[in-house]
Amino acid sequence: MILAAGRGTRLRPLTDTTPKPLIEVAGRTLLEHVARRLVDAGADRLIVNVHPHAEQIERHLASLDLGIDVRISHEEERPLETGGGVLHAASLFRRDGSFLVHNGDVISEIDLEGLLAVQRTGEALATLAVHARDTSRFFLFDRAGLLGWENVATRQSERVRDPDGEVRRFAFAGIHAIDSRFLDLVEERGAFSIVAPYLRLSAAGHRIQPHDVTGAPWFEIGNPERLEAARRSLTPGT
Repeated sequence: MILAAGRGTRLRPLTDTTPKPLIEVAGRTLLEHVARRLVDAGADRLIVNVHPHAEQIERHLASLDLGIDVRISHEEERPLETGGGVLHAASLFRRDGSFLVHNGDVISEIDLEGLLAVQRTGEALATLAVHARDTSRFFLFDRAGLLGWENVATRQSERVRDPDGEVRRFAFAGIHAIDSRFLDLVEERGAFSIVAPYLRLSAAGHRIQPHDVTGAPWFEIGNPERLEAARRSLTPGT
């Protein structure tokens, strides 16, 4: 699943007329970068959630000729955030194992097949691609998996249980591998971050584990400065 329903407010005025997924970097739209990476990793069904500029995004997807089954999840009234978006699209998943969820504004060379392989080994409910990078927001992990989060800029944090051993701090890379069991365990409704059920389920004993991808090239196109950095670093064909 590609999360592509955000309004892209930090990229305005560019996103007033061009939906964020259709912004181009290195000769391809963000949506094409992500879609082709998922297809290369073995995806044979692609789910894309949409809200603003939905028709433009659908036309672009049709033009890509990806050669796989593509489903659209329309969020009609408002963007439902990461958790709400995945839950809203639940009927479009096949429920036959694990699936990838990929932020629509991330371009990377993270090994997606490797991430899925880690998820499929063992009983974890989800595996999060994480890395060491300079940021203010982190996930906290211990031996049992996800423990909480921390924002060093605002000095806010949350831990849902007592730590089991050393606590490690990682930045999230915007890519998850999730067991389809997760879809039946989500109790939250409306628009919500996927972090909310992750933390609730972690506190209840489900394992949400990290997969360290530090060193893999990674760009998050969240604002004009990051967009320009990606355009400077990447060349057509990347």
